[in-house]
Amino acid sequence: MWAPKYLNSSAPQKENHFYTCICQRCLWMNDLLQLFQPFGVITKLVMLRAKNQALIQMQDIPSAVNALQFYANVQPSIRGRNVYVQFSSHQELTTMDQNTQGRGDEPNRILLVTIHHMLYPITVDVLHQVFSPHGFVEKIVTFQKSAGFQALIQYQSRQSAVVARTALQGRNIYDGCCQLDIQYSNLDELQVNYNNERSRDFTNPNLPTEHQGRSSQPGYGDAGGMYALQATGRAVPFPQMANTAAIAAAFGGGLPPGISGTNDRCTVLVSNLNPDRIDEDKLFNLFSLYGNIVRIKLLRNKPDHALIQMGDGLQAELAVNFLKGAMLFEKPMEVNFSKHPNITQGADTHEYINSNLNRFNRNAQKNYRYCCSPTKMIHLSTLPQDLTEEEIVSHLEEHGTIVNTKLFEMNGKKQALVLFETEEQATEALVCKHATSVSGSIIRISFSQLQAI
Repeated sequence: MWAPKYLNSSAPQKENHFYTCICQRCLWMNDLLQLFQPFGVITKLVMLRAKNQALIQMQDIPSAVNALQFYANVQPSIRGRNVYVQFSSHQELTTMDQNTQGRGDEPNRILLVTIHHMLYPITVDVLHQVFSPHGFVEKIVTFQKSAGFQALIQYQSRQSAVVARTALQGRNIYDGCCQLDIQYSNLDELQVNYNNERSRDFTNPNLPTEHQGRSSQPGYGDAGGMYALQATGRAVPFPQMANTAAIAAAFGGGLPPGISGTNDRCTVLVSNLNPDRIDEDKLFNLFSLYGNIVRIKLLRNKPDHALIQMGDGLQAELAVNFLKGAMLFEKPMEVNFSKHPNITQGADTHEYINSNLNRFNRNAQKNYRYCCSPTKMIHLSTLPQDLTEEEIVSHLEEHGTIVNTKLFEMNGKKQALVLFETEEQATEALVCKHATSVSGSIIRISFSQLQAI
């Protein structure tokens, strides 16, 4: 949603997009997206390779301001090279996709809909349920483009399309995700060849179904694949995110190296633990970085072994991929998939399925984006506003040598970065001090992928 410019006589004009100077010629768009997506929806990105620069347009001004303020205190980098961020003088970016697919504000009975923050599958049935209250929907075609998951919605009348766009622009299909970005299309008529979960002609129910194949609309890419894994049209309750699309979207369109996206085993076996120092809560603090935790069981007959049941197979695969061989309490952990599909609830299990500390109940896509192997840097949030760096050091220094710390604010909330001498020290600080109380506030800790403060 476009917001008016912020003007201040004593401050530079602030736009809702950035002029970003990049000190590297060969730069992947995904690297930039991962830097700025935590602050809000990125509506457009233009690479200026000849100048080693890029233009990024955020959905609104507060998102752009938050990103700029954050990176004013923390030096961003891509592939070891520094990135410099400042506001652009451009009012709005124009991209080729915008020119060829949509008319912008010129009314038309066909709407071009882009789904942002798509954490659940969107099918024709879901779209029809959302758009049909505003008029008779004749046809729907869905497809995947570089801008994300998109759909063309054809109404019987132009007035219905205008009413729908006015009512639905910027709204979420599900709470906190699947946001609608709606333009008028420049097409006059949709061609639909198949009635299935990717395309539908509601005026011709006798069309054949074809569950595999390309979008029936000429010129658009395949709408199947990972976005068609679930066709129920319902938000999936916990365990959640049982589809590859959500995680792929979080990682900028592709799964991270080593992740197949096909694993369905939810339980992992962790061995070579230090039985004198480990417990269920410490394991929860570490493994909840990669998904929601259902329950944990320490094995009595093998005190250096534990079973951990994750929310779904993909979350378990992330944990195995990123934690195998990680050092914890002076021992390298062995993390593998268990032969047990789940952990039977009992007196010797600890239950976490309803824990408020599970990180993926909200902002799941953002948390997937932060998944990584243990690093030397940890990020602390939900800190007391009056907390000092000295108090942070005092709270964490028992776990290792602290090289540097930095306090900063984002969205008016106090946060911190703490750099340890080794990954093992940072990991120990995280497992021991995540969800502990500091001056009455329960702090949250995760690994940071920043290389330096």
